[in-house]
Amino acid sequence: MTERDLPPLNALRAFEATARLESVTRAAQELHVTHGAVSRQLRLLEDALGRPLFARQGRGLALTDAGAQLRDAAGTALEQLRDSWAGLRRSTRAPFVLGCSGSLLARWVIPRLHRLNRDLPDLPLHLSAQEDAPGAELDGLDGALLLAAPPWPSAWRVDTLATERIGPVLSPRYAGWPRLQGQPISALLDEPVLQTRSRPQAWRDWSDAAGLAGPPHATGQEFAHLYYLLEAALAGLGVAIAPAPLVAEDLASGRLIAPWGFCETASSWVLATPQRAGDGRALALAHWLQAELAGG
Repeated sequence: MTERDLPPLNALRAFEATARLESVTRAAQELHVTHGAVSRQLRLLEDALGRPLFARQGRGLALTDAGAQLRDAAGTALEQLRDSWAGLRRSTRAPFVLGCSGSLLARWVIPRLHRLNRDLPDLPLHLSAQEDAPGAELDGLDGALLLAAPPWPSAWRVDTLATERIGPVLSPRYAGWPRLQGQPISALLDEPVLQTRSRPQAWRDWSDAAGLAGPPHATGQEFAHLYYLLEAALAGLGVAIAPAPLVAEDLASGRLIAPWGFCETASSWVLATPQRAGDGRALALAHWLQAELAGG
């Protein structure tokens, strides 16, 4: 045996129950095995150790010095293991509270929920629409799906999922499309483009990434959230600015077009979680989100 070897674990479990209950019979009842099975495990443990753990005392058993030492160590270790296992089972059953903006929720997360539930059946999600950026402690969330740029609060663990790509989109039914068709990207500088109050800097981020002198000079109608902005674009009300994943299905169906493509910005899709002992569910969710974004 090397220093890293452990005693036979089934035998150790039988020993711990016998030492705690002071009876092979009661240990067998607790473990739902026969009296003979417990006796065999105790002999196996003593053979592995090379010394006795119990001494006969009348009709009962008494622990030897070695047995008393092993009882204390085994009892502590198994109790810690039981507590940790119970905590893991509780955390696995509890819903993972994921916050994100209503627009991300409606246009990207909800359409993929059936796949997420299929691929991660042990990750029950509770979705929470969060229009304001979460605080340093994530406001009670287990995680937040964000389109944002650093710096991040020190209390966050941040998994980067994908670089953000944004671009102008419009409906082929938009009245100004015949005028814009075939024009260079700079033609949008004089177009009264649609705006969103939830991300007023989006057109500037796009123009910087596209190498233009500045954002469009004229502003069109303004909407409170990105979701409404994109619904307005679908209705043919003007040119909107959007992250590529949120309009992928509309582009595939032809309901929207992106004549000038998409540009990478300094922002990223990220999953922010509390900076504490790792939650395996958060890591599984981050990997799943990353794969979904990579697939378009």
